[in-house]
Amino acid sequence: MTQKPRRFNAAWQRKGHGQVTSLIDQLPEIPADRPVLIAGPTASGKSDLALAIAEKWGGVVVNADASQVYDCWRVITARPTEKDEARAEHLLYGHVPYDMAYSAGHWLRAVKPLLRGPQRPIIVGGTGLYFSALTEGMVDIPPTPPHVRAEADMLDLEALLAGIDGRTLGRIDQRNRARVQRAWEVQLATGRSLADWQDETPPPELSLSACVPLVFDVDKNWLNTRITARFDRMLQGGALDEVAAMRDRYDPALPSCRAIGVPELMAHLNGTLTLAEAREKATIATRQFAKRQRTWFRARMRAWHRLTPET
Repeated sequence: MTQKPRRFNAAWQRKGHGQVTSLIDQLPEIPADRPVLIAGPTASGKSDLALAIAEKWGGVVVNADASQVYDCWRVITARPTEKDEARAEHLLYGHVPYDMAYSAGHWLRAVKPLLRGPQRPIIVGGTGLYFSALTEGMVDIPPTPPHVRAEADMLDLEALLAGIDGRTLGRIDQRNRARVQRAWEVQLATGRSLADWQDETPPPELSLSACVPLVFDVDKNWLNTRITARFDRMLQGGALDEVAAMRDRYDPALPSCRAIGVPELMAHLNGTLTLAEAREKATIATRQFAKRQRTWFRARMRAWHRLTPET
């Protein structure tokens, strides 16, 4: 799409969580046969918009957030509530066991049949790699053998980076442990670099011209305020109890257990952090993550229709 960026009505910002009437009124008419993609940083209001679009124009809300796929978390990952799910059908939320390996390839295979109906998919989330796999194509790399993953789990970030070729290092977020480990595992398991595999990427499953691609481009201070308020709502809504229920199964090597807020609240439960310290660390980690997301979306989603809240 080539439309100029549209802005949220300031009234939506004042009303806060869940109020998206003004934004809906500003969106272009969404054709019934067009899938909708909604990307953006954490806590920006993506899920609210997806639900509002589903109710106004029809469709099923489909998750594109790597942490929200796991069955052990709802509150701590800000998954849609049961009330939200009663308003419109939601798919690919909480459908993966906590200890199962799950990649962008798994997600793409799950999404493919949803692109062909019977309901229009409204794909929403903050995992940029999922969207790039969908709209730019993704090569089918062989699964990582368990012994390779076990070896990778034992290495620190510096050791993993040292085992990755330069071309691949130039393409990945070197601060993202999951992305670095994936590149290391591919290189060791297949004998080829991740960059080599990526160069054989097939055509995408969905082109931008065949859908309505929307991306939130938000002000840092506006978002940081929402991040803090949302984590406080998580605590009030039972996040600590949710993490406590996983205490006997907690494994920091598992991707599910690295969801932001989980290590911090687990440290509190184990007596190494006060609740106030855990809250502060989780909020800082979320802000840092959101900064990386904003940078990624601005660099990789320049052709998307941008939604910019007034601040």
